[in-house]
Amino acid sequence: MANGTQVARITHIIAESPKGFEDAIQVGFNRAVATLRGITGLRIAEMRVSVKDNKIATYRVKMEVIFILE
Repeated sequence: MANGTQVARITHIIAESPKGFEDAIQVGFNRAVATLRGITGLRIAEMRVSVKDNKIATYRVKMEVIFILE
């Protein structure tokens, strides 16, 4: 863009993993990288777990993926 100005966009992703929050973040990030170009950051907006038989079954994260529009 002119004069080095940029415009960014945010998209939301929900990802899950049975291993933990860090793995759920990595799963979501890996999917975002496969689809989006120009990613500059992530913001974890929410962390939740699903429970089954009185045990944590999956870890879920809702994240905002920030990327520069071309």
